[in-house]
Amino acid sequence: MRSLPCLSAMRLAQALFCLACLATAAYAFAYLYLAVRGGDPFAAQFAVSGLDVPAHFFGAGLALLLVPLQLSGTIRRRWPSLHRCGGWLSAVAILVGGVSGLSLAQNAQGGWTARLGFTLLSLLWLGITANGIRLAVAGQLARHRQWMAYSMALTSAAVTLRVLLALGTGPLQLPFMPVYITVSWTSWLLNMAVCAWLLRTRAPGALTAGARGGAGSRWGFRRPAA
Repeated sequence: MRSLPCLSAMRLAQALFCLACLATAAYAFAYLYLAVRGGDPFAAQFAVSGLDVPAHFFGAGLALLLVPLQLSGTIRRRWPSLHRCGGWLSAVAILVGGVSGLSLAQNAQGGWTARLGFTLLSLLWLGITANGIRLAVAGQLARHRQWMAYSMALTSAAVTLRVLLALGTGPLQLPFMPVYITVSWTSWLLNMAVCAWLLRTRAPGALTAGARGGAGSRWGFRRPAA
């Protein structure tokens, strides 16, 4: 059993993570209404990119907005229908954000290195989320939660990207483009590594708790017969 200080630290970390996701989601929605800034190559490129830019900001912003809801164990236990509804809404948001992100990645600033990093991020985001949904439909809720934890890690790459960009170009005073190319990979690789570590170090029964006793019915699907 974890000590009280350890539990308090984990809850604080989760609260800060959720606040960061909400703040980044608010920025994504606000960006849709911002005027194009002169001299900004990103803004200039976005202005002529078409619908993939607003689609990506809206889809990724909505996915980030839903992270606190989907991460809440209380909601999952007490109001499974709300968790399920949020899950389907999040899946649609990730579909929109991932497909449009894949389109944007092909013309990303920073050359082929950044383009490859963002392309892999979009493909993994879509693929991991799709497999998480498949596992939920199949009634394998413990594995579903593991895969959706990785999906959230990829969703929150938008948060890590901005934090690392701010650190690299701010306190470290590094040139913008090398930092941007680096975070096109580290923003999601770091999140995936932290997620894997958390899944390995948490209580052994934590992921399977609540996945027994007819949990498949919570998703509105029957477990497949053995």
